[in-house]
Order: sequence, then structure tokens, then C-alpha cells
Amino acid sequence: MAQSTLSDGRVDLDDHAPIRDSRYYNDELAPVPVEKRTWTTYNYFALWMGMAHNIPSYTLAASLIALGMDWVQALMTIVLGNLIVLVPLLLNSHSGTKYGIPYPVFARAFFGVRGANLAALLRAFVACGWFGIQTWIGGVALYVIMGKLVGSGWTDAAAIAGKPWTMWLSFLLFWVIQMAIIWRGMDAVRRFENWTAPLVSVGFLILMVYVLIQAGGLGPILDQPSRLGWGPEFWKVFAPSLMAMIAFWATLSLNMPDFTRFGGSQKKQVRGQILGLPTTMTFIAIVAILTTSGGLVVYGPGEDGNPIWDPALLAAEFSNPVVVVVALIALVLATVSCNLAANVVSPSYDFSNAAPKKISFRVGGLITGVVGVVIMPWNLISDPNIYIFAWLGFYGGVLAAVAGVLVAGYWFQYRTQLELVDLYTDTGRYWFSAGWNWRALVATVVGAVVAVGGAYGGPFPADGMIPFLQDFYDYSWLVGLVVSFAVYWALSITQQRPESTPTRVQEGEVSV
Repeated sequence: MAQSTLSDGRVDLDDHAPIRDSRYYNDELAPVPVEKRTWTTYNYFALWMGMAHNIPSYTLAASLIALGMDWVQALMTIVLGNLIVLVPLLLNSHSGTKYGIPYPVFARAFFGVRGANLAALLRAFVACGWFGIQTWIGGVALYVIMGKLVGSGWTDAAAIAGKPWTMWLSFLLFWVIQMAIIWRGMDAVRRFENWTAPLVSVGFLILMVYVLIQAGGLGPILDQPSRLGWGPEFWKVFAPSLMAMIAFWATLSLNMPDFTRFGGSQKKQVRGQILGLPTTMTFIAIVAILTTSGGLVVYGPGEDGNPIWDPALLAAEFSNPVVVVVALIALVLATVSCNLAANVVSPSYDFSNAAPKKISFRVGGLITGVVGVVIMPWNLISDPNIYIFAWLGFYGGVLAAVAGVLVAGYWFQYRTQLELVDLYTDTGRYWFSAGWNWRALVATVVGAVVAVGGAYGGPFPADGMIPFLQDFYDYSWLVGLVVSFAVYWALSITQQRPESTPTRVQEGEVSV
């Protein structure tokens, strides 16, 4: 069985029949035929617009203001973080466009056909956490909308577990809406995205314009000084905040092949992502910074003494109910769109990879939804210190260790040459030892331990879980990536990269 290569470098599998009955194959994990790889530059730009323009992206930028940065410091941190994460994101995107395979199948080449489940499930459970966070924030937005429409009887309802029961009901309703869309399948998700993604920009702009009018323009906002200054206090916050900005998209830097597998060419997906990620995140950062800073000028700090960094809670302070309802409805719809695209597609592939013949897209989506509730997202998003230093900082370091293995293996060990058939069988070169590649496991563990072993603050010990590693935790993403890359490359340098098997050359194609 041969794989053919087009003149633009994309690879196609001639015949799926011989591996269709493999326990490691199903239609959703199979290589996308070249004729179905039709996404354009605009498709990838629009994808990033839909994923980046969401409430968590807003809160990410707003949280920096809550931590004491001024608008210049916050914007600098966000722009730099997104430019850095773009590098591993594009490096791992290449395989999707070239071979038409999703992330968990790509990981099989380095972790082993079975071992890839470790890399896939690490990413999947983080996606579940993000699904829960977005669902909670969307639920809070619904709660605020209903409060403006119904009155104080809704917002002042009896408390359960420290929050009004109506807020829990809003969260449940938001969760059910998403599960209903997921159950209808991927086509329903795509159709919903097509018309809701732009709405989030409208909602955020409404919030920003209203706050700017109330604050008397940009002057009072831009004149607010940094509470950290530019000395040691700022740099102490800057390093972990930068890692958090990178970690925000650390999940996509792994599983972007789930989307680039549909790419019409490498140039199209690269251009679309370069145009999409930095620009959309910069836009949402500017909106969040101005809105949060303006909210501090107009309404003062929240109950915890910090600026109100949750847009739904900030909107609750507005006196004009029409502005609140219009803005938050747009945000709710767009949050559903982003949540389904960024946090359901990938874990569905990842859970399916664990049992390809038993877990479908629908079942994977339901698993994501349930885990997203169990993880208690209201605790993750309740405090900017927990949100940035614990949640983003910790998982960013762990996933960076996986990314280091993928980059080292694909670009340096195999030189981008993979054998598609062997990715779906227990007799090929990627089976390693009982389906596991110990080199990738060692590199991932070492990279993750060095990166996050010194985790401190929030839920972690004050002097770090492993005290002598504490200093590394402020640079968790960078440390995880570099250490795992170096360890994997050192362990694999003696391994001969696979030679491509003979391929049948078709018209307009060239052999591997």
C-alpha cells in the first residue's frame, strides 16, 4: 500500500481498505483525502477570530490590569506572548496539512501508537477544563441578562454553595445548550460557528464604547499609573504572566493539526494563522484593557478590592439595561461558538483515539462536557492569581513538555517524513515496544517535572512542591519546551529516521 505526494508536498494515502479494520483506525482519525483539504487563508483567519474573540481571552488581558499592570505593560505582555507561541504552533501545524492527520495520530509517531494516548489525554483534560471555564462564564452572562430582565428576585435568590441558585441554573442551562449542539454532530457545530463568531466583536465593542463614554474618554484610562512600576515588582509578575499568555494557546500549539489537516496548502494555513492569531488577540487585549481600566475609573474596584475583570460582572454595573442585554447576548452566542470549536473538536479526537472503535465524536463531546463540570471551573476563574499562576502556569508547563517532543521528533529526528500506514497498525515502525516509546515518555516526564515541580502559591506550597525547582516555575512553558526537546533529541539521536517506502506516482504528483 503506497502513499503519494503532490508537488506541493501534501501526502495522500492511496487506499484505506487494508487498515480500515485496525483497532487504531476510524473515519474521524483517518487521513483526510487531498481533494477534501480545501481550507483557505481566510478560513484560518476566521477560525482564529472565532477562537480568540471570547470572554476568557478578554479576562486574560483584564486579569493583568487586576494584577496591577498599566495598559502599556499589559499590552506588551500579551503581544509578546502570542508572537512566541506562534512558533511551536506553526511547527506542529505543518504535519496536519502535509499528512491530513489529527493531533493524536501525529503523536503516535513519537509516543507510540498506544503511548500517544498519554499526550492526547493530557491535552484533552485541559480542553475539558477550558470547556468548563467558558461554560461557567457563559452561565454568569446568562445570569446577568436574566437579572436585568427579571429583577432583583433573580439576582438575590437564595444561595447554594456560596452562589445564588439562579446562577447555578444559568450555568446548567448554558451547559445543556452546548451539549444539544454537540449531540447533533460536527456539521451543527460548524453551522452555528458560521453566523455567531463575528458577534463577539460586536458585544465587546459595545461594552468598551459604553465604558469609555461613562469614563469621559481615553484620557482618564491611559493616565492610570501602574501599581507595579517598572522595577522588581513588575518583573516578578511579568515572567509568570508572559508564560500564562503563552500557555493560553499551549493547547492549540499541540492540536492545531486537528484543523490544518484540512488545509489547501502550507502557505494558506501559515498565512492565515500569522494574520489571525496576533491580530485578533491584540484586538481583544486592547478592548479588555480599555474596558477594565475604564470600569475602574467609573465604578471603582469590585468587592475583592481589585478591578472588575469579568465582563459579565462589569456589565452588571451598567445602568442601561438595553446595553447590557444586547452586549451579553452577543457574548453568550459567541462564547458557545468558540467553546465548541476550540474545546470540543480536539478532545473528541483525543478521547476517540483512546478507543477508536467505541468512542465517536458525540460520545467524546459528552465526556468533555461532564469532565468540564467535575473540574469545578468556578474555582479556576475566581481569582486572577489562581487563573494565571496556578491554572495557566501549571498546565502550560506540562503541555510544553509534550510540544518539545513533537517538535524534536518531527523536525529533527524524522525530518518531516512519516509513514501513514504505520501510524494505524501494531506491526509498523511506530509500535516501538508494546506500543510505547520510552524515550518520549522520559522526555515528557523530565520536562514537566523541571517546569512545574517547583509550583508555588495558590493551591501549591509557598516554597514550591519541589523547593529547589521553584525558580523554574516562573518560566514553566519555556522550561518544559526546552528540557523535553533536549532530552528527547539526546535519547533519539542514534535512531535512524524512517526511510519512505516506494510510492506510486500519479499525475501532478511526485514520490516521497
